[in-house]
Amino acid sequence: MDKKKLNWIYKKLFTIRFFEERIKKIAKEKTVPGYLHTCIGSEAICVGVMAALNNDDWISSTYRNHGHAIAKDCDLKKITSEIYGRKTGICKGRGGSMHISDFDRGMLGSFGIVAAGPPVVLGAALQEKINNGKKMSVSFFGDGAIHNGAFHEAAGLAQLWNIPMLFVCENNGYAEATATDWHLNTKELSDISKAYDMKSYQGNGNDVFEVYKITNEAIIESKNNEIPIFLEFKNYRFSGQYEGDTQLYQPKEEIEEAKNNDPIKLAIENSINHGLNADKLEEIKNIALNEVNEAFKYAETQPWPDPEDALKEVYVSYPKENI
Repeated sequence: MDKKKLNWIYKKLFTIRFFEERIKKIAKEKTVPGYLHTCIGSEAICVGVMAALNNDDWISSTYRNHGHAIAKDCDLKKITSEIYGRKTGICKGRGGSMHISDFDRGMLGSFGIVAAGPPVVLGAALQEKINNGKKMSVSFFGDGAIHNGAFHEAAGLAQLWNIPMLFVCENNGYAEATATDWHLNTKELSDISKAYDMKSYQGNGNDVFEVYKITNEAIIESKNNEIPIFLEFKNYRFSGQYEGDTQLYQPKEEIEEAKNNDPIKLAIENSINHGLNADKLEEIKNIALNEVNEAFKYAETQPWPDPEDALKEVYVSYPKENI
């Protein structure tokens, strides 16, 4: 891996962690109305998968989307402004925390509805195949989404139509407040893909380099053989289902034990193996922290949308000569 990509990986890991820690703070202060969901503990999946993709490849995300948006190189100030509901937000303040999207970066949508993303990404992947496109298509979802019909419809059609795409399951141990082993009726979550005779691979979702390697190989295999592939990355959700969640369903000792495999901690421990010394890591960390601080400072000062903005971009306006 070249140094530029290596530095990018570490910067994104730190940026996501610093960003989500600020989100926890504003949630506690109730600076922003509505539910806020953080992805602390899932940074390695966000960054590892995105490191294997091109900037314009298609993805869909979930309501736990900040890490995906940051790793997809969406504008940090615009992401933050969106969470604050401001006019300069990435969706002009209409979407808020759970619906960050940026078509210019291939981010087709972040969906509050569980499993809403796979059918959308299937559509993107289908048009790439029809039009002989080169872009990869990836849908992120949690372990709870595998019980939703929309996931199964997308998986079945993707296999039936030989569509190159990745189904990326972030198995963080809990579907809302229900532990995976309470709702899973197969030995492993990725066994679900056997119903469609779909290739699947598992990986350690705490190790950014393992996630990158598996995803990179899956992209090549998916494109070369024109097949969908199911990837399951196991990690742990340190925060609750939403910020403010009491987390009474998560044993405290379980959380503390999981922190031994914190993806940021593991990445720092592995940095020496990739030629990054402590000084370089500290430099990258400071740059990431400064960018996050600047983004929040910027968002807090941005204007609110005008009431009449709610009426804009609701309908498509076609030129009269085309009607």
